Amino acid sequence: MARQSNEISGIQKAAILLITLGPERSANIFKHLKEDEIEALTLEIANTRSVSSSVKDQVLDEFYEICLAQQYIAEGGIAYAKELLEKALGVEKAKEVIGKLTASLQVRPFEFVRKTDATQLLNFIQDEHPQTIALILAYLSPAQAATIISSLSPDKQADVAKRIAMMDRTSPDVIKEVEKVLERKLASLMNQDYTIVGGVDSIVEILNTVDRGTEKHIMEQLEIEDPELADEIRKKMFVFEDIINLDDKSIQRVLREVDNNDLAVALKAAGEEVQNVIFNNMSKRLAAMIREDMEYMGPVRLKDVEEAQQRIVNIIRKLEESSEIIIARGGGDEIIV
Repeated sequence: MARQSNEISGIQKAAILLITLGPERSANIFKHLKEDEIEALTLEIANTRSVSSSVKDQVLDEFYEICLAQQYIAEGGIAYAKELLEKALGVEKAKEVIGKLTASLQVRPFEFVRKTDATQLLNFIQDEHPQTIALILAYLSPAQAATIISSLSPDKQADVAKRIAMMDRTSPDVIKEVEKVLERKLASLMNQDYTIVGGVDSIVEILNTVDRGTEKHIMEQLEIEDPELADEIRKKMFVFEDIINLDDKSIQRVLREVDNNDLAVALKAAGEEVQNVIFNNMSKRLAAMIREDMEYMGPVRLKDVEEAQQRIVNIIRKLEESSEIIIARGGGDEIIV
């Protein structure tokens, strides 16, 4: 007797879906999965011998229904999704789909806020406590958060940035309370769950998007209030691989300040694209010398590579501070006159 889709596990359904979609589409999906997920799916696909057309159809239907539900949830929350699914699939089927989705997936808190215009949202939250603002900004896209943090009063900017960087886990009760406040103001609803949010990487993304003046003010304030945190943020704001985003003139200016030994060590573990950008901006003779140094230095500790790369990044940041080079970023810095 042929099996029904509700008789097989989630991993089996995923394998059947990928088989049905074909190798090209499945390969694109694999790019977004973790290594252990890829391994588990690969093993399941290898062990799947034959699947009836009816089961394939059921799996595809279930996949479509869940995708539809996710789209509706993102647009307006659980209640909105349930209402639309009931119209599209019927009451019982809608209840079943929503049940599967909420049991297996986390709906990101403040999703309705992410769809609100940043300028409009600013009017609702600018007078809130800095911790409340930080919590909300941590859930927004970097571009939205950058617009809002740039518009805050100068005394609040660094405070909010610090709170985002120091944020770890936020309890459902706290999220629920903040959401209730916004619910009353925006007449929207969202569910909540334990979520890891904020942190240094989050504020780095935001600071990389704001205009240079806002970034400079926030960093100067953090240098005074928490030098260690400021240093950690600064180290992540421009990583060595970002050198490919500099124009040729800026790269050549940077290379004039860099020690050749540091450069050879830094490039030892760099990708081909980074190496090509560097070598294309120096003389053929110097490039050949650096390549030779890299070849004959043998294995290098990762720590030594990272330290050499950081020294070069520090030079780049110093040259930017003195306006000798320009690092492309959001806001007005992209306008060159």
